[in-house]
Amino acid sequence: MDTTLRDGEQTSGVSFTDSEKLQMARLLLEELKVDRLEIASAHVSEGEFRAVKNIIAWAKKNGYENAVEILGFVDGTRSLEWIKNAGAKVNNLLTKGSLKHCKYQLRKTQEEHLSDIKQVLANANKMGIIVNIYFEDWSNGMKDSKEYVYTMIDELKDEGVNRFMLPDTLGVLNPDQTFEYCSDLKSRYPEVNFDFHAHNDYDLATANVFSAVKAGINGIHTTLNGLGERAGNVALSSVIGVLRDHLDCEINVEERKLFPVCKMIESFSGIRIPGNKPLIGEFVFTQTSGIHADGDNKKDLYHNELKPERFNRKRVYALGKLAGKASIKKNLEEIGIELDTDSMKKLTKKINELGDKKQIVTKEDLPFIIVDVLKSQEIEQKIKIKNYSLSVAEGLESTASICVELDGKLHKQTASGDGQYDAFMNALWKIYDDLGKDYPELIDYNVTIPPGGKTDALCHTVITWNFKGNDFKTNGLDSDQAIAAIKATIKMLNILENKNQIELPKVKIA
Repeated sequence: MDTTLRDGEQTSGVSFTDSEKLQMARLLLEELKVDRLEIASAHVSEGEFRAVKNIIAWAKKNGYENAVEILGFVDGTRSLEWIKNAGAKVNNLLTKGSLKHCKYQLRKTQEEHLSDIKQVLANANKMGIIVNIYFEDWSNGMKDSKEYVYTMIDELKDEGVNRFMLPDTLGVLNPDQTFEYCSDLKSRYPEVNFDFHAHNDYDLATANVFSAVKAGINGIHTTLNGLGERAGNVALSSVIGVLRDHLDCEINVEERKLFPVCKMIESFSGIRIPGNKPLIGEFVFTQTSGIHADGDNKKDLYHNELKPERFNRKRVYALGKLAGKASIKKNLEEIGIELDTDSMKKLTKKINELGDKKQIVTKEDLPFIIVDVLKSQEIEQKIKIKNYSLSVAEGLESTASICVELDGKLHKQTASGDGQYDAFMNALWKIYDDLGKDYPELIDYNVTIPPGGKTDALCHTVITWNFKGNDFKTNGLDSDQAIAAIKATIKMLNILENKNQIELPKVKIA
């Protein structure tokens, strides 16, 4: 059960719009094929109510009505009415899973709390609403008040509850405790369906899921990209690898759809996926060390079962100060270039020197570096930005006036946009439209500024482009963020103009 749209939205600073929630629900159920979704909490806002109604309307038309769940509260019929009016059929009822929470937050005895829960269950049954029960703070309940937990299940298991959900609400469990507590409940209540809900405060959420499933738990709650309160929830991406490769579980999730859906959530949430996030991080299928690339050439010695092809991704070999001949050769093979031994040594030395200077080298840079190293001449800049003027004003759109030289001719344009760089690009593409030239789509824009807070700090901008189905990256460095982006753009323009037109010495075209 994925709870990105409910628990994931409790990430600090994250709020999804109605349309974003509907789009994510469709992606999760239709593309990724998760089994169930938790999409909202009752009574949050009017906007939340509209979003739920839209999702439920779509779910009913497409056969997912019982796969969409809403968090409700022990409040008589109030939450149930909200859920019913939204058109939903499943209530995930939030109850207290520890004596401490019952006693000090509700200020009630366990008997009083159980009486209130049973009343909600009776009302839900009359209204045709399915109920799952969350035991909030269950992990501390098992630590400090096991008899309380047992009594809760004993009293409720025959009241028509569909699933009992066991949250490690504060992320306090370790794998040994998770296995012990889950095994305890499964042995006591073998016919009950249990879900495990892991939080990541000690960075143990994935390991705890492993232990829970090993103990016999048959439902797991996840979020995309590990979104969630504090340190987040367990990430769907991490759970996929553990369940399939370590526990041989059969799950419905479509691995090949995982990465694009996670990138969509990254865009909607504004929370960047860490580059080293398992399965979905930018660099997790990148080999940096030259010895690793060499080993891959010799019977894939540095591969594991998490093959990038499973997730519709590719293995990449980084170019930098650690790159060896094998890494560089792998990149050259992709662009159809083969160098002789002497040229390869010179190229390797140059790339290592650039890496020492913290310069990023991409696969698309290689033809230019080859010409520079082997012929000691400058790459022809077929396109030059001769002049540009950028302006920004409070309450007005930014504007840009640019003058571009292409094949010895000057072309001028002015345009406005949402920010200086957007205005610059609008003016540039006007020129390209006038000339009937194709241009790429910008698909990712990432700015890195060193910590320290200095206003003159260098901005490193990396832009990912897609041109006729092929992705490539360019980068720029400047103390002005807009200018750093423009430098990356100029590099992109010349890569496209010089593509397949660079005369490479001592080179065979594979």
